[in-house]
Amino acid sequence: MDIYQHFRKDEQPFIDKVLSWKEQVERNFQPRLTDFLDPREQQIVKMLIGGESSDIKLSFEGGTAEAERKRAVLAPYYDEISIEDFQLTLCQATYQSKFVTVEHRDVMGAFLSLGIKRQKFGDITVKNGILQIVLGNEIAPFVRANLNMIKKAKVTLEEKPLSEGLATEQQWDFSDKTVSSLRLDTVLKEIYHLSRKDAAAYITKQQVKVNYKVVEDGKYGLQEGDLLSLRGKGRSKLAAVNGTTKKDKLKITIAVLK
Repeated sequence: MDIYQHFRKDEQPFIDKVLSWKEQVERNFQPRLTDFLDPREQQIVKMLIGGESSDIKLSFEGGTAEAERKRAVLAPYYDEISIEDFQLTLCQATYQSKFVTVEHRDVMGAFLSLGIKRQKFGDITVKNGILQIVLGNEIAPFVRANLNMIKKAKVTLEEKPLSEGLATEQQWDFSDKTVSSLRLDTVLKEIYHLSRKDAAAYITKQQVKVNYKVVEDGKYGLQEGDLLSLRGKGRSKLAAVNGTTKKDKLKITIAVLK
């Protein structure tokens, strides 16, 4: 059976990477720690490696109970996996929220400007003048030494216990819609109340992501569970595909992050 037939073509390079991790663990009998994975990547890893019949133990950890981005540990089935194996550091800074507004994207931009790849840090939380970020231990000293300004706010990052991570519960608004197809431009138009022309323009300008990756093709076919984001308008997901109407339109359930 061709394992790739169950996944999209653009996911094949990541599938190859996961299979190489699996082979390394089986060959060397040594655990393998990954970088931070987004939820879709975590799902792929579970599909390829998970299951009670697997000879490999698989575990995920992102530092907080509600973490979205997580590192994975693949280990021989007889190994015990502990929180220390994920090599996570929680860093926190405070800023004067009365005088400057710091948003998630500002923190992201500051980290990326240091030359740090997105895979090397986990969830970012900005709340009531406090910002927190979960880092891999391997880059935490570099970040603490070099990140001292976010937007116009001076910051000093301090290490905190993982148990002090701020709660970030997500709330979604669900609604049922009908669409002519599961094309990206069609579903995007319905979720964000756009004209077809505007939906196409956002996609062409690389302002739309599906499962955390920029998609530039309006004909891109969505699947149940796909997470979407439109720059400046927030995140949403195709929560369910519920069959067809008498006029052969698709009944879907969408969810928009509050």
